[in-house]
Amino acid sequence: MINDKYLKPYNHADYEDNIYKTWNDSGYFNPDNLPGEREETFSIILPPPNANGNLHAGHGSDFVLKDIMARYHRMLGKKTLMIPGADHAGFETQGVYEKKLQKEGRSRFGMNRQELYDEIYDFVMEHKGNMEEQVKRLGTSCDWSRNTFTLQPNIVSKVENTFMQMYEDGMIYRGKRSIHWNPKFKTSLADIETKFEDRTEPFYYFQYGPFEIATSRPETKFGDKYVVMHPDDKRYSKYKEGDTFEAEWINGKVTATILKDEVIDMEFGTGVMTITPWHDLTDFEIAERHNLEYEQIIDLDGKLMDIAEEFAGQKVHIARPEVVKKLQKKGLVTKIEEKHTHAVRICERTGVILEPQLMDQWFVKMKPLTQMALKALDEKKLYFVSEQFEKTFRHWMENPIDWNISRQIVWGIQIPAWFKNKGKENEEIKVQKEKPNGDGWIQDTDTFDTWFSSGQWPLLTLGFPDGKDFKTFYPTTVMETGRDLIFKWVPRMIMFGLYLAKDVPFKDIYLHGMVLDGKGVKMSKSKGNTLSPIDLGDEFGMDATRMSFVIGNTPGRDMPLPVDKVRGYKKFSNKIWNIARFIYENTDGFDYQNFDTSKLTETENIIIKEVKNIKLEVGKNIEDYKLYMGAEDAYHYVWHTLADKILEESKEALGNKTTAEDKKNKQYMLLTIFGEILKMLHPFMPFITEEIWSDFPIENKDLLMVESWN
Repeated sequence: MINDKYLKPYNHADYEDNIYKTWNDSGYFNPDNLPGEREETFSIILPPPNANGNLHAGHGSDFVLKDIMARYHRMLGKKTLMIPGADHAGFETQGVYEKKLQKEGRSRFGMNRQELYDEIYDFVMEHKGNMEEQVKRLGTSCDWSRNTFTLQPNIVSKVENTFMQMYEDGMIYRGKRSIHWNPKFKTSLADIETKFEDRTEPFYYFQYGPFEIATSRPETKFGDKYVVMHPDDKRYSKYKEGDTFEAEWINGKVTATILKDEVIDMEFGTGVMTITPWHDLTDFEIAERHNLEYEQIIDLDGKLMDIAEEFAGQKVHIARPEVVKKLQKKGLVTKIEEKHTHAVRICERTGVILEPQLMDQWFVKMKPLTQMALKALDEKKLYFVSEQFEKTFRHWMENPIDWNISRQIVWGIQIPAWFKNKGKENEEIKVQKEKPNGDGWIQDTDTFDTWFSSGQWPLLTLGFPDGKDFKTFYPTTVMETGRDLIFKWVPRMIMFGLYLAKDVPFKDIYLHGMVLDGKGVKMSKSKGNTLSPIDLGDEFGMDATRMSFVIGNTPGRDMPLPVDKVRGYKKFSNKIWNIARFIYENTDGFDYQNFDTSKLTETENIIIKEVKNIKLEVGKNIEDYKLYMGAEDAYHYVWHTLADKILEESKEALGNKTTAEDKKNKQYMLLTIFGEILKMLHPFMPFITEEIWSDFPIENKDLLMVESWN
């Protein structure tokens, strides 16, 4: 008897939760429990979502693409592992929590360090559990017994070990360098955590002794006493390196010295400039080359210091026009361009304008690591699915900048370093986990940049160096993640893998684009155009949502996601359900397993062979990382070949006017085709295919998720 459920329209909400529970309870998410002998492996590490909120459409696309690959390779007979996890997301999470504190009329400043850490921990663990449930809702076939969090004690210990090893190897050093400082959230940031934003602001020209200089930041110029020009600039050929002159300036006369440096752009402004080494990276590098002194003008709150005299204590944006007025009164303003567009470096997460500062921080020497990565790329140990990203990666590796890994926040892994007499001439530093013997030792209060721990993710999750998983699954098969992580997560995993394990952490690198709204606009909460994969799944079903995430999603390219697209694949789910009803109704009582296939006609064999060839092509597309093409091929075959042609042509043969033999032939053909289709669709639409497979007329069958693809 056909199951009564097919007499009703398909309602995803009736099945999805129970199906996921069945998968999870089966133990098949764990590669150690998979049926049969499986020697070849497939492994993929999920990028740990930040444990501080809900999944967004980008997460949905990311997890679905990975799960399609994992489900396919599991059905192909491979020992398949998907490792889930969560990232504490240091600065980003603390920023989210500080906004919560602000709404409550509180601030982290003045709070006890441990108290703040504990509050954020409780906040994160609540959201972590919520996000994990949402990952499950997507149908992601992760091995939850291997679930990992970046702040687990064993993970923290391994991250500390890496830091100590790199310090001993001379790969990490502490020094005073120009860093990006967020004056609102009071922490330094690495280059990859910043971005440039075009701003249109006044551009000022001033008379500085015999020279005209130009700047957009006159409020930083109080301590300027060096004038720099290109050595080949003929306009200034009469001036020699080391010449001095007196100039009237903001707070009176200064004695300035002339420098020559090839970094100066002769075409910009007047081709001559004063430098502020403490508050500008280029100026800092000039000062280092010429062994100059540095002087701080702006404090860590973004306010002018005592050197600014009457402007001391003012925020820079408030002081700027007042400084200009003072210079105008002195007759030193020669010109003002009211609309000058220039790039301003801001915090990628908070949008706060960053202030360069000179600070003692921990830095990773990047050049030795990037050279390892370039060597691996040259030796073809790494394969980028999109050639454009290989070029981007190579360029970035060829132009390394030492990585500041210090963060002045409490949320994260505290750096295992100890100071005695910190900041004094007799300062001592010891890098170790436990407090050194003797009095006066204080642990560094800084925490690691979150990329320092997540960059080790393949190693940490697989139990490097001695874990069974590490020996079995490292290097992993593929890293599939967002294209924006070509500068952040991907290179760090490669460098840590090569440095620690002497091998790349993955062989293939598949980078997907951003998921945009239906109009092709970047999603953001402020625009009110965000889409939640969970909300889409609630309304249209998770299978329809998954199909909308993969079809049209070509590697590296952004993909618009109109809601009507998801609605369209909901109709496809209904179509599959109706096909199941038709086939099961018309094959009810048919002995499928004992049918003599030699009775099939040539046409019927051709039709069966065709669907198997389509399935092979779908599998090849998945293996070649053309998942979107595989999904399209499966969709078009089901809708336009099976439903529109084969089923229509079979209706007469399934009726009462045909012979019993012809009818049995058609019944066998339809069930065989449908079985192939359920397998072919399963990686893309696992819920509905698993539910329909449960009624497929084969005795002692296993779950579809572990049925053989071939």
